[in-house]
Order: sequence, then C-alpha cells, then structure tokens
Amino acid sequence: MARTTAPTTMPRARGIAATVLDPELPMVTIEDLGILRDVTEDDQGRVHVTITPTYSGCPAMETIRDDLVDSLTLAGYQRVDVEFVLSPAWSTDDLTDAGRQKLARAGIAPPGPVRVGDPVALTLSVRCPQCGSLDTRESSRFGSTACKSLWVCRACREPFDHFKAL
Repeated sequence: MARTTAPTTMPRARGIAATVLDPELPMVTIEDLGILRDVTEDDQGRVHVTITPTYSGCPAMETIRDDLVDSLTLAGYQRVDVEFVLSPAWSTDDLTDAGRQKLARAGIAPPGPVRVGDPVALTLSVRCPQCGSLDTRESSRFGSTACKSLWVCRACREPFDHFKAL
C-alpha cells in the first residue's frame, strides 16, 4: 500500500512513543530498551511506529503495541500503525546507558556488552545490584520473565534478576 505523502520524522510523536513503559520491566521505557526503532508521521496525522522485540515470541509485544496506540491516540493522532521488525535483530547492546542504570536501581543486574562478531562470552559471575559483590551464582536460567535469569549473591545472600545478554 503506497502512502500518499512522504513521511517525516516528527520529534513530538517520537517523544510520546519513547515514554511508553515496558510491561514486564516497568522501570524502563521502550526507548531505554532500544526496541523503539522509528516513528514517522504524515501530514494527515497518521503515525507509523517501528519496534523490534527483544526476542522472537516476546509476549509483551502486543501490550506494547496497544500502549503505543493508546498514548499516541490520546495525544491527538488520528491513526497509529505499529510494525514489528526482526531485522536488524535486537541485542542487549541496544539498551541505553539510562536503561542499564534504571535496571540496576530496580535490583536487576544489567547485561554487559555483546558485540556481533565477538566471541561468545561465558558468564561466570554477575555483579550483585544490591551490594556490588561478584561472589554470585546462577540459581535458575529463567527468572520472573524469559529474558531474565535468577541469581543469588553469596555475600549479601539476596536473590536478584539478571537481564540475559542477547
């Protein structure tokens, strides 16, 4: 379907979309996570938002789509389309520094960098977001959501989630 007008990036629509919270990690926005790829608007008030799931089959995507449509419609946009794109694939390198800090403040150990082409890192320890100790162990490969694993700190004995590096 061809558009009748050329889309242009609009700071207002993007600013609104950037404030939408992740439903599974409500301390971070979709902008913090790096899944908000593009927002365009035409002169008829139609908005097109492009987002990338953190992993294939992420159950939060439908809720994020609904939240984007609701937020932009409430802001006065006439039509909002949300497109899911898988390429380029999302990776934890797409997390912003602010997103990493918000995860850590919420007690979730943020992932380290994973760069395409680098050797696959083996995670032997994760820094405890409560006390900062590296004397930790993985308790379960799956945490409160599929994108997190459950860890325990041997120093302070507190459990915590670790956002898996992808």
